[in-house]
Amino acid sequence: MDKKKKPDRKKRPPREKTEFDRKLESERLLAKKLRKEEVEARKEAIKQRERFKGLQIRPTVSLFDEEGREEVGERNWKGYGFDIHPEVTIPSSIILAIFIAITLLFPQQAQGFFNNTLDIISNTTGWFMILSANVFIIAALYFAFSRYGSIVIGGKKAKPEFSRFSWYAMLLSAGMGIGLLFWSVAEPITHLGTPSPMFNAVEPNSASAAQAAMASTFFHWGIHPWAIYAIVGLGLAFFSYNKGLPLTIRSLFYPLIGNKIYGFWGNLIDILSVLATLMGLATSLGLGVAQVNAGLNYLFGIGINPTTQVILIAVITGFATISVVLGLDGGVKRLSEINMILAGVFLVFVLVAGPTVYILSGFTQNLGYYMANFVEMSLWTETFQNSNWQGTWTVFYWAWWISWSPFVGMFIARVSKGRTIKEFIVGVIIIPTTVSFLWMSVFGGTAIFQEMNGIGDLMSVVNIDESLALFSLLENLPLTGILSFVGIILVTVFFVTSSDSGSLVVDHLTSGGKLDSPVPQRIFWAVMEGVVAATLLVGGGLSALQTASVITGLPFTLILLAMIYSLYLGLRQEFLIERAVKQKLQKVTDHHIISEVIQTRVQDEALVEAVAEKLVEEERSRSKDSSSTVSKKEKEDH
Repeated sequence: MDKKKKPDRKKRPPREKTEFDRKLESERLLAKKLRKEEVEARKEAIKQRERFKGLQIRPTVSLFDEEGREEVGERNWKGYGFDIHPEVTIPSSIILAIFIAITLLFPQQAQGFFNNTLDIISNTTGWFMILSANVFIIAALYFAFSRYGSIVIGGKKAKPEFSRFSWYAMLLSAGMGIGLLFWSVAEPITHLGTPSPMFNAVEPNSASAAQAAMASTFFHWGIHPWAIYAIVGLGLAFFSYNKGLPLTIRSLFYPLIGNKIYGFWGNLIDILSVLATLMGLATSLGLGVAQVNAGLNYLFGIGINPTTQVILIAVITGFATISVVLGLDGGVKRLSEINMILAGVFLVFVLVAGPTVYILSGFTQNLGYYMANFVEMSLWTETFQNSNWQGTWTVFYWAWWISWSPFVGMFIARVSKGRTIKEFIVGVIIIPTTVSFLWMSVFGGTAIFQEMNGIGDLMSVVNIDESLALFSLLENLPLTGILSFVGIILVTVFFVTSSDSGSLVVDHLTSGGKLDSPVPQRIFWAVMEGVVAATLLVGGGLSALQTASVITGLPFTLILLAMIYSLYLGLRQEFLIERAVKQKLQKVTDHHIISEVIQTRVQDEALVEAVAEKLVEEERSRSKDSSSTVSKKEKEDH
């Protein structure tokens, strides 16, 4: 039987490269060159960078000094379920313990101290707080729309971890808080009866007073607070994701003090950050528990007093502790999702059940009035009025937002990797501000409508206790009992998520920037937040809460203003280095293209010469054959 013939496995001649093959090979060669040259260009750009000048302690310090860098948590003490940075944790705990002890031992003196301190600070430094808040807006706009706006958080190759819709949703969850529920009715009604002195000759309880009341409310809950959050969040994101520094406030000052962030100055910055964050959270938790107490009083007749509120703080802090144990995914994330759904349903129901057309018309008009008076409201300091209206309103709010900025800023930073600075600033300021305006228009507009049309007497209720305002408004809407119960649940869950998330942020600050602090440590700080809130309520109520925010917010404002300059230095150096690298890579690309063109031209000329020579040879061969054929024929004929 014949065997099948094996196929011929002789080596085939290499096929000629097509134009596509040559192009692909060229692109691969260029990519290889660019990768190599990018490393060298970056090293050279860093080596030739301009040195920082000005406020720095060590003149030769730079963002890229590797010597002296420390690992995250390198100096920490570990044991008994704790992982702490002692230079921050111990001083912060001692200061808080002294504050708690003095306030509880001398409550009357503490209350007098809080009242006097609030007056002194607002009268003497109120102008500074007001001016500083505008600086944050200017800085945010500059970073977004200058040449630095194209810098990508996490580096040019970083991609967003979340879709734009998810990112916006998380920004909204950060912006929605206890304060919106507490003040959405109480503030517009208070301003309606006592308009800001800035609006001269406005008669209380008039249409003009209503317009001024909503403008003032928009002002306090609008662009200013979110500009503060945006700047702090941008600084934390940039220095953490782009420069590999710990996710703490001290890292924002690396361009100014270099590796000294690991020493005394860095510790001092983080101590002030811990105190500011705790006081800001305690203010929110105090307002929240007062509102829960008011709701329980409305539904079940439970008395409104400090004892009840302290018990409520203990109970709700217990829920926060359970959330801490469950972790981020099982606790905070799930509670936040439930809370956002409840808040959305709550908002839509009040919009539909309330004076819908009045609310929507008011939203549009209030927005225009706010924009028209924005500059004057932003810089007004009641210099020519014999009053201290701003002390309990604008100055308190600006201090409160500043004390909250490490908390909100850190949350925003953690979810914003892969966004350009322009996208980051615009998203963080515009989206939450718009939602805050809508929320205030729905609840504030409904309250003003009820008050001016005699449907309810909200003014008298607010004068007695601001925490009762929301439930008095709901009394005049359908399903009052259900709505009031939902309001209590919303405030409670906001309390729990704020306490849990706040303890997480304080953990970052007190553990040297570690993101995986032990559960017992987070429980400790969650309990501490509840204790501070209870102490402030016992020591002076709302006035004490406001004063605590102002006292810690004032020195922290100085830190954040210095941080703006430090962030500018960091972004400037990042831009210059990236530009140098880009220019170098463009030169490499241009050189490669020119080389390819020349090489192709040379190869083409050689091919033309070879073809020409071959044609000449073929012509000669044909001529020879032709002449030989003619000669043969002649011979035959002959």
